[in-house]
Amino acid sequence: MKPILEPIEPTDAVDLYLMEKKSEVSQWTHYSHGSRLGHFLRWCAEQGVDNLNDITGRDLKRYKLWRRDDGDINNVTLKTQMDTLRVFIRWCESIDAVSPDLSTKVESPDLDYDDNVRTVMLDSEDGEEVLAYLRKYKYCSLPHVVFELLWHTSLRRGAAVALDVDDYDPQTQQLNVRHRPDTGTPIKNKARGERTIALQGSVCQILDDWIATGRPKTTDDFGREPLLATNQGRAHGQTIQRYVYTYTRPCVYAGDCPIDRNIKTCEAAEAANQASKCPESVSPHAVRRGSITNYLKKEVPKPVLSDRANVSIDVLDMHYNEMTESEKAEQRRQFFE
Repeated sequence: MKPILEPIEPTDAVDLYLMEKKSEVSQWTHYSHGSRLGHFLRWCAEQGVDNLNDITGRDLKRYKLWRRDDGDINNVTLKTQMDTLRVFIRWCESIDAVSPDLSTKVESPDLDYDDNVRTVMLDSEDGEEVLAYLRKYKYCSLPHVVFELLWHTSLRRGAAVALDVDDYDPQTQQLNVRHRPDTGTPIKNKARGERTIALQGSVCQILDDWIATGRPKTTDDFGREPLLATNQGRAHGQTIQRYVYTYTRPCVYAGDCPIDRNIKTCEAAEAANQASKCPESVSPHAVRRGSITNYLKKEVPKPVLSDRANVSIDVLDMHYNEMTESEKAEQRRQFFE
């Protein structure tokens, strides 16, 4: 017997989906799903689709081709977006919004091994140069504290945002990463992402100075004291991202451009809010990848680094270990001499 579908507009379905997912996933995952499904809503609007009941497998094929060409995106990005769409369509099946098993018709591109390994990272030399610049010219500013934490702890952006002043223990020189979804700061992997990180003395000194003299005495909407605070309260993830893009531009920390752009006329160099347009600047995740790779080069055991960075060893090897083959060979040499 053919099921009776209940009419629903695409925007209403996405809103309901995101409302339900809000308590089940991290804030960043929730944002990412909304962003990816935004492209599907845009396509629906362009095609005049005002009832998801009418969506067919052929429509999903058309959407995949449209998204690939419209966004000029690579296979990794296309796969991520189509995988999210599949999850959404499966959810739509559960509320009788689309035909049963329609989710099985959402096609996602197959990836080669090399496609699925993202190699953008901040290498150790550049990372140390950024830190040297911030320590000299922006000491104990929020951008400086953010970068020290991301580089030395390999934290994800969301975990850094979630930190409170009380999560830092200056006596034991440790940082506690905690999942607090009820008060606005969920973290990736939820309770499994909770951990305690040992800090270097130099990082503790910066945190001590930040808390004593630099940090605005503000609280967030839940009355908590965020470690990464602004005059408005807890620093937002987009703020963290903007800082990282701003200070990883070589024209800022090194004073020159490795791709020979004219710094005086370069749009990305002229304004901090255009920093992400610099081909040489990187995101917070690229800093995390560089931090992890730097520790691997220093021969920190993988199980230790896996616990510290909250990433499995398999994923660490596939997505975070950016050592060259020559560097890996030299690291293995000690075991055979």
